[in-house]
Amino acid sequence: MSAAARRIRRPPRFYFSLRSPYSWLAYRDLLEHHPRTAAALEWVPFFEPDELSAKMLAEAGGAFPYTPMSAEKHRYILQDVRRLAAARGLSFSWPVDRDPVWEVPHLGYLAAARHGRGPEYIALAARARWELGQDVCDRRTIAGLGAELGLDAQELACASDDPELRAEGVRVLLDIQRDGVFGVPFFVDHYDKYWGVDRLPAFVAALAAKDPRLAPDPSEPAPLDGAGVRVDDGHAGGCG
Repeated sequence: MSAAARRIRRPPRFYFSLRSPYSWLAYRDLLEHHPRTAAALEWVPFFEPDELSAKMLAEAGGAFPYTPMSAEKHRYILQDVRRLAAARGLSFSWPVDRDPVWEVPHLGYLAAARHGRGPEYIALAARARWELGQDVCDRRTIAGLGAELGLDAQELACASDDPELRAEGVRVLLDIQRDGVFGVPFFVDHYDKYWGVDRLPAFVAALAAKDPRLAPDPSEPAPLDGAGVRVDDGHAGGCG
């Protein structure tokens, strides 16, 4: 299949990151307010590559968008996410990342997804990181998620050591470049792109205009007014 045909035939996509608090908020908003849309999307992990993935990506002719985050921006995000989480009634615990390797949780997602448990994995990983303050780059944490899912704990914990999953991770990184993703949450429908949790309603509306089956159900809770102020990507792997 040609690259052009593959792009045309792909469903709308949600680029998410377990690193980004704004991605977590978009994830919660999707499931709570737009479950039909959530079920129709292709969920694609966005992660900053480690040395091995960066080398494999370069060999494949790709590159990863990276802009270091300033201390001022980091302090702002701390305040902003607490406000947004409080507005949604979410408990929130800011995790501490010590020498993180983001392939550990994100390739763990790919491992869970090949067993048909991707959504459940994201739910557990997001809860572990943003509600319990756990280190999702710790293989022991991922092993615990695997056990909770009834999957092989070591398969998920050691996903970054699996050559097939590493190669799949590089394909994901190439998709990130092809789709022009520079931060998360990021939503793509063919050539239309939406960046930030505040753009989620517009993305949902655009999809519903094309497919009325994705229109919000009146019985579903409405999003909070003003809950989606303009946001940045929330981590150093996006634009600064």
